[in-house]
Amino acid sequence: MPGTTDQYEGMIAETIRIPGHNGDRIHAYYAHPVGPGPFPSVVWLHHFPGWDEWSKETARKLAYHGYATLAPDLYCRDGHGAPEDMAARVRANGGVPDAQVVGDAAACRDFLRSQPNSNGKVGVTGTCSGGRHAVLAASCAPGYNALIDFWGGGVVVRPEDLTAMRPVAPVDYTKDLDCPILGIFGNDDRAPTPEQVDIHEAELKKHGKTYEFHRYDGAGHGFFYYDRPQAYRAEQAVDGWRKVLDFFQRNLGN
Repeated sequence: MPGTTDQYEGMIAETIRIPGHNGDRIHAYYAHPVGPGPFPSVVWLHHFPGWDEWSKETARKLAYHGYATLAPDLYCRDGHGAPEDMAARVRANGGVPDAQVVGDAAACRDFLRSQPNSNGKVGVTGTCSGGRHAVLAASCAPGYNALIDFWGGGVVVRPEDLTAMRPVAPVDYTKDLDCPILGIFGNDDRAPTPEQVDIHEAELKKHGKTYEFHRYDGAGHGFFYYDRPQAYRAEQAVDGWRKVLDFFQRNLGN
């Protein structure tokens, strides 16, 4: 975590390739502090707009605060191009398979934990579809130390909306979640709606899970996205980031 103005600060941010689900070589953006550590780590799962500039900036933000952060390109197997073009291609194909995302996230988790300057603790998080994927990853592949869901749409879903790519609603795996979860939501969001957040919270209570949900009035979907003026809500986003960094500090260290 940033300290005094006289301390050394350094960061490396680069694209690397790692073995993902089924051993496929995938691209990942790796932003991490320089130094012996030990550092906690975070797997950052991008949103449906793709493996874009905002996602990589957020990885660097977490690295600035002392977290080695790995953000895989979940659309890597579908080819390469502008992030928005790749997102459109993946959306047209119905998304990426849930099992594949769980496998890619677990591979990133294990990579981070294997680094010599790791403190052994790894969290997983993401926004929008990445929030849904983070819930899914932590529930289906136990071994994370913290989970943050930023307004993950589709965690709660009607049976008729399930697909071959998304065969089970992540909320149905709640009993298998083995780490604390923080949820950040806007009360004006429609995916997830406040009612869907209520259902998720009820399942967490039912199974005795450790959780914190924070809901913001006057905020809709993507209210952290400062590059989207129609969505961004500065006051709520600043408070949300404070809660995120506090949650990671308590559960991952640093």
